[in-house]
Amino acid sequence: MNRTTPPRPLDVEALFPELAAHRGTTTRLHPRPGRPGVSESSVGGPMLWPADEPWPVCTEVHGRGRGRRPADIRRKREVMAAAEARDPRRGLTEEELRLVEELEREHRVPGASENDPLPLIGLAQLYARDVPDLPAGPDGADLLQVFWCPFDAHRPTGYSMLLHLRWRRAAEVVDVLTSPPQPEVVGYEGYVPDPCALHPEQVVTYPFAGLLPEDLCERIDAWEEALEEEAEEREDEADPVAYQYDLSIPPGWRAGGYASWHKTDPYPMDCPTCATPMRLLLTVDTSEWDGGSGSWTPLEDQGLRPHPAAVPTGVVVGNHGELNVFTCPTDPGHPPRWSVQ
Repeated sequence: MNRTTPPRPLDVEALFPELAAHRGTTTRLHPRPGRPGVSESSVGGPMLWPADEPWPVCTEVHGRGRGRRPADIRRKREVMAAAEARDPRRGLTEEELRLVEELEREHRVPGASENDPLPLIGLAQLYARDVPDLPAGPDGADLLQVFWCPFDAHRPTGYSMLLHLRWRRAAEVVDVLTSPPQPEVVGYEGYVPDPCALHPEQVVTYPFAGLLPEDLCERIDAWEEALEEEAEEREDEADPVAYQYDLSIPPGWRAGGYASWHKTDPYPMDCPTCATPMRLLLTVDTSEWDGGSGSWTPLEDQGLRPHPAAVPTGVVVGNHGELNVFTCPTDPGHPPRWSVQ
């Protein structure tokens, strides 16, 4: 089923004509539970990976011999989803509670050292044919594959995530790896994605307010303050329309467009190789919508309970935030950078 973003609550360019010069597009990926194949764009689905090519691994020194088993994490999600579908008010049965307790138990990997090659988890693959706003890959590549390490233990802080991007030309893959290696245990269940098919939709987007010209940003702030004062006078319990939450950057997984900087102040994202300002490649979001961004809920999903409808992938970024991955426009083969918001 396609997903359709509702029209915005108002025409923001009619209020602020200068925004027309900053108008862009982004492709909302709309991941939803499914059974995608290797020839399809997906989150958590099988990768179009050559059988004779080594699977990407993490070689940084960090603990990797204790954690939860991916199969247990997925089984727990199945139990929780079944209970939610049965009756969201009653919760788990006594038997299910005991099962969940067992599934949440950590396990040790005998003999694991801190620098054993650790298979990365395939997070997403995007075919250029499906995603209009996916930036061009290097050397005519038409497929982007994204991997991450399932432990928060990397440089520079010792608590950072590790990402790996692989661009390739899909037509060159003949023999596909059918049983890729998997980590025996993971350090965080939010790193384990559930298989989801994508329903890409291109929508209009505008920059984060703090990156607009100062005078325009000030006018938007003043307009929002006036709306808030009017709502207070009317004792209106509904939140007024806001540029950040309703008019500029949609929530959820998406490709291209503008990054949100709602957790930190904006800071330069320059290529570590050539110092060129980078552009947004991909946003990985914990939730497809929430209380503040409900106006972006697709028409086909309206009326559904936010949980589990708004969290289809099982991925959790940081403190239930989002991951913005940036790429070099001069050479997409240069190393990426990322920011957690």
